[in-house]
Amino acid sequence: MATKSTKEGGAKSGAKAEGGAKKPNALQQPLTPSKELAAVVGAGPLPRGEVVSKIWAYIKSNKLQNPENAREIIADAKLKPIFGKDKVTMFEMNKYLAQHLKS
Repeated sequence: MATKSTKEGGAKSGAKAEGGAKKPNALQQPLTPSKELAAVVGAGPLPRGEVVSKIWAYIKSNKLQNPENAREIIADAKLKPIFGKDKVTMFEMNKYLAQHLKS
């Protein structure tokens, strides 16, 4: 006796929006950066993933990783208003970025 797949006839996880296009997931949703964050990544709406990529490019091009502990990011004049302190870990960084992104 053959068994039916549990996905057969059910809704797919990648639900489509009206018009047949897929809905953007949380990382693809364009968000508007605050003026402080826009000074680093630009003023236009950007997906969260692109914001993080641009922040990392800025950090690396300005050599803002602590040479003794690469997990620490040393805030310069542009990053300090975003992070609110002199240094953050790479794990804390997303928490501070989220506070500067609006949908």
